[in-house]
Amino acid sequence: MVPTSYYILLSAALFTIGAVGVLVRRNAIVIFMSVELMLNAANLALVAFARERLDINGQVLVFFVITVAAAEVAVGLALLVAIFRLKNTADVDDSNTLRG
Repeated sequence: MVPTSYYILLSAALFTIGAVGVLVRRNAIVIFMSVELMLNAANLALVAFARERLDINGQVLVFFVITVAAAEVAVGLALLVAIFRLKNTADVDDSNTLRG
């Protein structure tokens, strides 16, 4: 059986990679994927802790979080496609759609 600390270390590494992706990259799609990576890292940690305590509630919560995240992805990608069609770029520095 794999120790819980390995899962937590993997979760921390994935979260760090996602945070670096959000802070460093300027492409909206890459930033969006980095945020999703951070969410999945948090889900992995939650499942690891639920597994350690032999509690199914944490795993059920992660299932619902993933379901809501799927809807978020659909809406987010639709917004990104709409902005790309309007501005012809996926760079967040060049896209000033919300400015007056």
